[in-house]
Amino acid sequence: MSQTAQSPSTSDDTDERVKDLGWRRALIRPELGGIVGTIAVFLFFGLTAYDSGMFNAQGILNWSTVSAQFMIIAVGACLLMIAGEFDLSVGSMIGFAGMLIAIFSVTLGWPVWMAILVTFVLAVLIGALNGFIVIRTGLPSFIVTLAFLFILRGFTIYLPQTIERKTIIGGIREAAEGDWLGAVFGGKILKGMFQWMGEAGLITTFERGTRAGQPVVDGIPMLIVWAIVLVIFGHVLLTKTRFGNWIFAAGGDAEAARNSGVPVNRVKIYMFMFTAFCATVFAACQVMEFGSAGADRGLLKEFEAIIAVVIGGALLTGGYGSVLGAALGALIFGVVQQGLFFAGVESSLFRVFLGIILLGAVILNTYIRRMITGER
Repeated sequence: MSQTAQSPSTSDDTDERVKDLGWRRALIRPELGGIVGTIAVFLFFGLTAYDSGMFNAQGILNWSTVSAQFMIIAVGACLLMIAGEFDLSVGSMIGFAGMLIAIFSVTLGWPVWMAILVTFVLAVLIGALNGFIVIRTGLPSFIVTLAFLFILRGFTIYLPQTIERKTIIGGIREAAEGDWLGAVFGGKILKGMFQWMGEAGLITTFERGTRAGQPVVDGIPMLIVWAIVLVIFGHVLLTKTRFGNWIFAAGGDAEAARNSGVPVNRVKIYMFMFTAFCATVFAACQVMEFGSAGADRGLLKEFEAIIAVVIGGALLTGGYGSVLGAALGALIFGVVQQGLFFAGVESSLFRVFLGIILLGAVILNTYIRRMITGER
């Protein structure tokens, strides 16, 4: 009799828990901190820099380009961190890959397309070597990639000094003229549309030194296109494929994943390779934009990528994160960096502002996740 009396109550309790699952899931989404941070940043600069040009066509292009730089490397860093590993050599890889493209194309006279392809192959192989060493030795990826940070940066300085007697190699833009692959990294798309918008008076500028009908923005840089493509690819890979489940499993509990048949070692090596690939995309776009490669390119980019990923909700312990969250973290990065300039704030406060956002996003994500899941 008592069992019969208790059964409706038990059923009701179960139904209530199921009913609450929707909002619980929403609150523990990894990108929650990135969403809140993005809203807060846009509200702040909407109030402080609304009339500064930050939100006109040129202003939007400026902070979108900066954000795209962070997004490209954040996608690779995000997937690798979810898999439970770090790569502190990303910044050095950017400088190293850019220098290789310059040496191959300018110094050795190779076609730019060949220089880019060979550089991608070498960079991805170095990424695989990083992963192989981590897997075979059992050393923390922090230590292994820290070593490669110095190795790659050392070669980035040594090679141009030995070959060219300088640390900056120019002439890449001239070498890339008419090159099909150079345009993939250094060109612009939708030029015709923006020209039409300029002629129609939609995005023209009438400042001194310009002429009416000339568009303020003459196209979307391939850097932004690459960022969008990589974010979409990373999101689909992580959320819609079996390999994405393997990435989560490898970072969550590697031993349990192995016992379940997940090729943990292969997954981690692939993620190191993909991180190197993203760094090389950044490098190729950068050298095409500036027309040169410098030994100091990419400094601190590894930390900026990790910060963007953490703002986006990923855990440093692995097994939890979101590519969309990392993209939002990168967007925050770019908007804050450019927004301080438009708002007339001292640029040296950029990292202070960023640190506050980072700390706030991490605390928010941690607090809400503990509140919902009962963790301590």
